[in-house]
Amino acid sequence: MASVASRTLKHFSRCLWFATGLTSWLWVSSLAATPAHAQIGSARYSSIVVDAGSGDVLEEVNADQPRHPASLTKMMTLYLTFEALRDRRIALDQAVPVSPHAASMEPSKLGLLPGSRLTVEQAILGLVTKSANDAASALGELLGGSEDRFAQMMTLRARALGMGHSTFMNASGLPDPDQWTTARDLAILSRRLINDFPGFYSYFSTPSFAWHRQVIFNHDNMLRTYPGADGLKTGYTEASGHNLVTSALRGGVRLVGVVLGASTNGERDIHMASLLDHGFEQMDVPVFRKPVQMASRVTLIASARAAEVTRPLPSRTHAANWTVQVGTFATEAAARSAAMAARRDAEAGEARVEPTRLRARTTWRAQVTGLTQSDAQDACSGHPKGACVVIRPDSRQVASR
Repeated sequence: MASVASRTLKHFSRCLWFATGLTSWLWVSSLAATPAHAQIGSARYSSIVVDAGSGDVLEEVNADQPRHPASLTKMMTLYLTFEALRDRRIALDQAVPVSPHAASMEPSKLGLLPGSRLTVEQAILGLVTKSANDAASALGELLGGSEDRFAQMMTLRARALGMGHSTFMNASGLPDPDQWTTARDLAILSRRLINDFPGFYSYFSTPSFAWHRQVIFNHDNMLRTYPGADGLKTGYTEASGHNLVTSALRGGVRLVGVVLGASTNGERDIHMASLLDHGFEQMDVPVFRKPVQMASRVTLIASARAAEVTRPLPSRTHAANWTVQVGTFATEAAARSAAMAARRDAEAGEARVEPTRLRARTTWRAQVTGLTQSDAQDACSGHPKGACVVIRPDSRQVASR
């Protein structure tokens, strides 16, 4: 019964994509042959900076090339959620039931159990901070009756907003070969979120929220490192690379930047800061740089216009040399699975499995390395206390959290 409906809805959404024409199909076909590992300047790279007020484009590279949105998909889920709240079809304190399907979503997640409930507001907070896939699926089921039906609603609404090259297949952004968007479409969606829902937009700047005696920290480092940044969303899958949409307000001017296809969170964040700085300069808004920020540069290849961006010297807090350990396991396979899940949860770092001898037998430690301090603390925030430990750089000692 469900499979027939699912196939029908999925076919309908595919038809919407193909209706955009042969050109879009050729773009997607060309991308399918490119390597999954993405970096700025690679075939996966796209970016755009726009004036949030007027919609004027200040800078763009590959802005109309199709890309997998990853968790940036949740921006569309939130748009439909805010619409339903505005129209009083749902309420912030309304209970959202958690189905077995929603609970089965892969990390990043809140760890919702089948049959449990959370409020609409808790689900929103789970999406904007931890990018929780289980909460996104539950919201989709609440609003659409099923996640497949909700994905159809997302696509139709996106087209009505002018996002002509976006097709959504789920509420979370978990990998689906038919789920596509563009940097320009995401800029359109960002402007609509900001301008259509000024009362709800502030959720995107939430630094953390309490969930079942755990503190869930926001994945978006720009909120902490870029003056004026107040949202919107991060995203990562192997196919998409590291994605980011940021809005920042300075001197009465609000800009929206989109960066898709970076190879690391650090590269993505540095490049976004450079793009926004350049955008504010074009809008005659002063940008004050500390001298230390000129210490080194990252050169982008020709497909990204060979632009140069400044890289700040890493502080102890933001240097990517922290590690988290998410458990010790009897088998290497179990440890590797846990490390990969934690790496997806953090949207940063590298999964590592480390053998150790314990009572004359070999066990396996599951770790994620190459994290900033904030990413490391965030990676452990969804685990029960004691099940995940943060290890300081160099000292290999456990850090308090």
